Amino acid sequence: MLNRVVLVVVVVPVAVVLIALAVANRTPAAFTLDPFNPGNGALTVELPLFVLLFVSLAIGLVLGSVATWLRQGRYRREAREKRREVQNLLQQTRPPAGGEDAGTGVPATRG
Repeated sequence: MLNRVVLVVVVVPVAVVLIALAVANRTPAAFTLDPFNPGNGALTVELPLFVLLFVSLAIGLVLGSVATWLRQGRYRREAREKRREVQNLLQQTRPPAGGEDAGTGVPATRG
């Protein structure tokens, strides 16, 4: 139910705005990587403006995701260490599988 609400409240309006933006900005715009010589044809590309906007949005999303992933590395490392610690503690509390009493190394007697 919550997924449907998010879809209707967030995704649909964003999609409508992006489609309107794409339709309104179909004319080619020059994008150059050489700010000192904008007429340099080797470093200039002409694309519709909405393509340039979508590409910049995608690059921003990727860079933001990478930055977030890198910043959260210490928390992932801490979670791995805690998981190992829990596994070690669980192994210490479980009785041995060989039928021996815990900690003595003597076979268990059946009576």
